[in-house]
Amino acid sequence: MLKQKLRIGLLIDHYDIPLWSYKMIETIVNSNHSEIVLVVKNKTQMEQKTFFSVVWQLRKEILFIIYSKIEDKFFPANPNVFKTKNLKDIVNCKEISVQPKKIRLNDIILKNDIDEIKTHQIDVFIKLGFRVLRGDILTVSKYGAWSYHFGNYNIHKEGLAGVWEILNKCDDTFVTLKVLNNDLSKEILVYETAFNTDHLSINRNQNNIFWNSILILPRKLNELNDLGGKCFFQKSNRKQTLAFPSNNMLYETPSNFETFIGLTKVYSKALVKVLQRKFFFDQWILLFKIETTDRRSKSFQEFKRLLPPKDRFWADPFIFRKNNKSYIFIEELLYAENRGKISVIEMDDNANYLNPEVVLETDYHLSYPFLIEDGAELYMIPETQENSSIELYKCIEFPKKWKLEKFLFRNIKTVDTTIFKNNNKYWLFTNVTEYKGVPVINELFLFYSDSLFNDDWVSHPQNPITTNQSYSRPAGNIFIDNGRIYRPAQNCSKHYGYGIQIREIVSMTETEYEEKQVESIYPNWTNDLISTHTLNSVGKLTFIDALIKRKR
Repeated sequence: MLKQKLRIGLLIDHYDIPLWSYKMIETIVNSNHSEIVLVVKNKTQMEQKTFFSVVWQLRKEILFIIYSKIEDKFFPANPNVFKTKNLKDIVNCKEISVQPKKIRLNDIILKNDIDEIKTHQIDVFIKLGFRVLRGDILTVSKYGAWSYHFGNYNIHKEGLAGVWEILNKCDDTFVTLKVLNNDLSKEILVYETAFNTDHLSINRNQNNIFWNSILILPRKLNELNDLGGKCFFQKSNRKQTLAFPSNNMLYETPSNFETFIGLTKVYSKALVKVLQRKFFFDQWILLFKIETTDRRSKSFQEFKRLLPPKDRFWADPFIFRKNNKSYIFIEELLYAENRGKISVIEMDDNANYLNPEVVLETDYHLSYPFLIEDGAELYMIPETQENSSIELYKCIEFPKKWKLEKFLFRNIKTVDTTIFKNNNKYWLFTNVTEYKGVPVINELFLFYSDSLFNDDWVSHPQNPITTNQSYSRPAGNIFIDNGRIYRPAQNCSKHYGYGIQIREIVSMTETEYEEKQVESIYPNWTNDLISTHTLNSVGKLTFIDALIKRKR
């Protein structure tokens, strides 16, 4: 028996809504868990102002407005999240027009309108318009009125998003989904995540956070429909109130002074980087250590460096042990070609090694040469996002000959696929992007199968299992230590590939997935380090990679 769909109501000012909101509603309309049954439209007319009154009102913000126009020219967003589309193209339902009572910044929908709204038995209202809503509209639906908050909830209240994070040089830009309440201290957190701040472009930063937010609300509605209201909040421990200090400021448009100071800091830092590039360049290198005991050293200062020639970089080391030698498969990229290929380094137990030789090359970019043995055969799953696929290669003649065995997935944008076999089941971890403009580092998906060659990998019901750039993207083989399972993950909180997080997989079944943080690796053991984002060990040999600043 099919579950009854959730009855969704929309709170809007206009039918022309931003593209990101349109895509979100379109996802809900096409879902099997929810249906849009009511639109509550604000019919309050905007106050007509004279040209001079508008100029006078904006006099303290004119520098930010001018800068925004410059950004539109030099950093155009494509696709632009704020391009408008008409909601009537996808929504055809009952409309109730209301004229709320206005008290300062608050909108209160009147009792007669509330009584009519009640007759539609709404499960969830989605707030896409109005100002600060107060009154019975927040409690008239079964599970409340849900609203996005863009920005750090503990610093700013509502308003302009993706701007202050750049001017204040914040590493993260936060997104929160909450259930509104007349008492701000009792608003319920439904979901919270953070994305990398683009430190140069407001347009790019806003595009990033809004595109990444499209699927958050539809996924939570799906979860609500599956679990029911009580379990929905209890299961994920999200039924908690949001701390809201009374001195939080509004997310207002930056003043001329704030814009000037903020942009001076942004472009001063950018200018320093440009000047540094005259004398230095960033290069991925390899580092390794052969342990003398079974106990692994945690001091990366003891690791030896393998420096590539200055015309290329080496990254993503994966190790395979055979005939008392170690074979390190890597991504090798020549700057002149700007396309990765897979190479192998042969190393003996005395750390003597041969220079890399190319073993796999295509007309699209390859990286992250994940290795897996299955049925006495060796396979590789390199990252092939540029080909919109996940490809399985079989080793025909070790270590230099490989052939494409099959496509595990097609028509999908993924990176850094990592498979872990446990209890006769294959667990496939990979980062997936579902919308153009959304960085692929943000969402980790999990699939499972009884065979490596299955054409029907099952998507885990909790997908995406993580949506945090601090630990979503895989950083090497999943490994077992003292009976516990650990997943290395890239920490992209400051920038792509900044560091590595070691996450313990606490639970992994066909219905449940849980992991926790146990250790962090930061690029801080020498002054020239910028990043480290891959970690692999086999036997007593450990390899990592690192991004360094190197003299030209």
